[in-house]
Amino acid sequence: MDLIGPHPVLEFARGEKVSFSLDGRAMEGFEGEPIAAALHANGVKVYRHTPLMGRPRGFFCAIGKCSSCFMVVDGVPNVRTCVTPLAKGMRVETQEGRGHIPLPGGEVA
Repeated sequence: MDLIGPHPVLEFARGEKVSFSLDGRAMEGFEGEPIAAALHANGVKVYRHTPLMGRPRGFFCAIGKCSSCFMVVDGVPNVRTCVTPLAKGMRVETQEGRGHIPLPGGEVA
């Protein structure tokens, strides 16, 4: 007996398997899934440390309302990885402090 038949949430098409990097380490995930889901599937639990106390933060609310999953993605700080879709070749980096905005000429704001 099949207890769960066709279901719009449980049955979904996965994106193509793609490569991305975390702090220079090669990883794989499915295109279109949240970056945080791909990190979690690769065993990554800590995404950053709080600026003041240095406490570890990771996947928490999963709806983009907190700041626990902030990371630097393709050079852009404070990206909410729980709601940002993974794309082929993304460079994901652990965010230090509050994040720094890169300016033209290599300066940092």
